[in-house]
Amino acid sequence: MTGSPPRVLVVEDNLDQMDLLRRNFERAGCTVVLTKSAEEAILAYRESAPDLAVVDLMLPGMDGSTLIELLKAEQPACAIVVTSVLDPAEFPESDGVLPKPFTRQNVEQVLESCLPDWRNDG
Repeated sequence: MTGSPPRVLVVEDNLDQMDLLRRNFERAGCTVVLTKSAEEAILAYRESAPDLAVVDLMLPGMDGSTLIELLKAEQPACAIVVTSVLDPAEFPESDGVLPKPFTRQNVEQVLESCLPDWRNDG
């Protein structure tokens, strides 16, 4: 990650939420890769490892919880953030949470907690 902006993988099937996440992470100086399903996300992270993955739990096909388990196994250096409308008490174990609705400040807090040197990279 050093010397380049953090790479953020967004896994979100709601296009409005996906766009909001993209804009907030790009404004924070991140490079963002967008996927609409767990299956697309697997192809994306196998091609280029993200520093941070933001995963919605309710996805078409494979659900977010299953994707998170795969991510942990295949990309152990990747920080994982869960985003969902579900109660945060129901979220699987992760490095951070971004309950919906979220704000730009929430996104920056997630970056600070999961990638402490993110401001120095971009």
